[in-house]
Amino acid sequence: MIFAATERTAVGRTAIAVIVVILLVVAAAAGVYYYSSRTSTTSSISSSSSTSSSSSAGGAVNTLSIDSWSWPFPGDLSVLNTPVSPWPEWQYMTVYQTLVTVNDTKLWDTGTVQFEPGLANYTSSDNNQTWTFNLRQNVKFSNGDPLNAYQVWLEFYGVYYLNGNSSTWLNNYNVFNYTGVNFGPSTLALFNQSGVINPSAQALTVMENDSWPIYVTGPYQLVMHLTGPFDWLPGTLLTYGGLIYDTQYVLDHGGFGTPASPSTYFNLNPIPGTGPYVVSQFSVNAYVNFTQSPTYWGDNLTANQVKAQPLFDPGHVKNVVVYANSDDLSRYINLEHGTAQIADIESSDWSLVTSNPSQFGYVQLPPWAGLVSVLGLNTQEYPTNITLVRQAIVHAINYTDLYDAAYLGHASPFMGPEYPAWSQFYDLGSFQPYQYNLTLAKQDLAAANIKNMPPLTLRIETGCEACTAGASVITADLAQIGITVNEQVLSGSAYLSVYGSYSYNVQNAQQIGQLSWVDGGEGWGAFALTPADYWVSFVSNESLWGNWAAYSNPTVQACVNAFTTTSNVTEIQQLCAAAQQQIYNDAPYAWIGTLGLWLPVGGSTVYDKNVISGFLLDPTWGGQSSLPIFNTVTFVNGQ
Repeated sequence: MIFAATERTAVGRTAIAVIVVILLVVAAAAGVYYYSSRTSTTSSISSSSSTSSSSSAGGAVNTLSIDSWSWPFPGDLSVLNTPVSPWPEWQYMTVYQTLVTVNDTKLWDTGTVQFEPGLANYTSSDNNQTWTFNLRQNVKFSNGDPLNAYQVWLEFYGVYYLNGNSSTWLNNYNVFNYTGVNFGPSTLALFNQSGVINPSAQALTVMENDSWPIYVTGPYQLVMHLTGPFDWLPGTLLTYGGLIYDTQYVLDHGGFGTPASPSTYFNLNPIPGTGPYVVSQFSVNAYVNFTQSPTYWGDNLTANQVKAQPLFDPGHVKNVVVYANSDDLSRYINLEHGTAQIADIESSDWSLVTSNPSQFGYVQLPPWAGLVSVLGLNTQEYPTNITLVRQAIVHAINYTDLYDAAYLGHASPFMGPEYPAWSQFYDLGSFQPYQYNLTLAKQDLAAANIKNMPPLTLRIETGCEACTAGASVITADLAQIGITVNEQVLSGSAYLSVYGSYSYNVQNAQQIGQLSWVDGGEGWGAFALTPADYWVSFVSNESLWGNWAAYSNPTVQACVNAFTTTSNVTEIQQLCAAAQQQIYNDAPYAWIGTLGLWLPVGGSTVYDKNVISGFLLDPTWGGQSSLPIFNTVTFVNGQ
């Protein structure tokens, strides 16, 4: 849906624990973690563009200005490695495009997932185990380097290498068999000599090796062979590991780095992409100026072709400036006075938006959306390692009060881990979402027979209005059943640094505390557009990021595995129905709700209806970016 008058957003950060900690330390040292206003001055990569926004009432908009609540972190502007790519990804679909796209309008309007060709057409074998991608020809990166299958091959193996040769490098999904694959420093040394524009015969031999799970059959054809059938593979290529960039540029500027020390050169030297905009100037923690690419492959698309796939739109203004502005009232004033045309407005100033409906429209999510709020109950730490205690907690929370306090009343109950867009797999068994029931909560706690209940630690990320307000409700609610909660407020870097993969969280359960807002309490959006995504993230023993309850169960894991081992939907549903029953009984999470407003920290993205007529948003509900996809922004003057 192209947004007009109502809209949306989400969050999702992903990480291998060791790499996350390293990158957080590097990012913090570089000063990226909290966000100065637009007066900040640091280095820029060009002096050719202006950072001022200009438009006249009823006239053409020369520069689109967007005020964002958050500078991308960790890693500034680098998309070199995944799953630790920066969020929110300001360059999503505008600088970096994907092999596969989605009908974003249909997804937002009806909840229907329809994958479409992006930088490649694709086919799959009868059992959806082998996927073949035929790349568009005559597509170039913004610096003139050609897009070919060799570039994509090296990107995918480079990411695999940076993730410690983990088979789950593709957005948490364990779908490749790397037995027998020998990719490392010697392979990278070969490509440093060969390059990927006109690779040597020796390099071609490596890339054409069809015993490896990803291989090329020619300059424009790439094949992925999976360990089993996976009907939703295209959805894993829509974000993070699927963002296509120029690996020749990476080779020419020092390479990928190592798993222990990924290159930080590209944090401030963005890798070229194939999209309609390029980064022309920026100041860390302050702004990024994007300029239309003069060599964009989609410039010659017809109006009908752009209408059929708006994500390919060349854009409607020459310059777009995105500001990282940490002051909410300042963002509102900029929007009100026309200095910005789109801005993130948090809950503290939300009444200013709703009191002026003639000027402001805002993003509202449809009821099937996947932006969710989740509270992890540590299954490895006393006393939340006791099922009856967790059951008591999930029934002691007054969800209606929490929605009003934290999410401006724009939230709805759900029964996780699935979210409503995947109706085939959502709440199999039709369980009622956990409800506020003090009598039941007290009965459960009494049955747990704990003589001296210790205080529980609830960790909160600073700067998140929704998290702080929600924590106050939870603290008061649990006090009613005799549980004391100590709220521990931490910086973003400190908060995230203690979490990692499922196994890491199990081994380090004490540092997590008993209660944690998943991903800081900000909304959680999908890593990838598949029905397996929240199962993989929240309840899998192979989760790289998201399983903050440190929870695993064989019945549940059987459901998780089924998504990538069979195309038999009935079989998946049967296994996941049993898993849903297990999760409902075990209560590893309080599934707080699906969120109705787009901004993950409370509030939403707001736009000036007198200037902006519509735009598209992240198809993974903010899991990739909380910005509008700004090449799709259209204007009331017909621009």
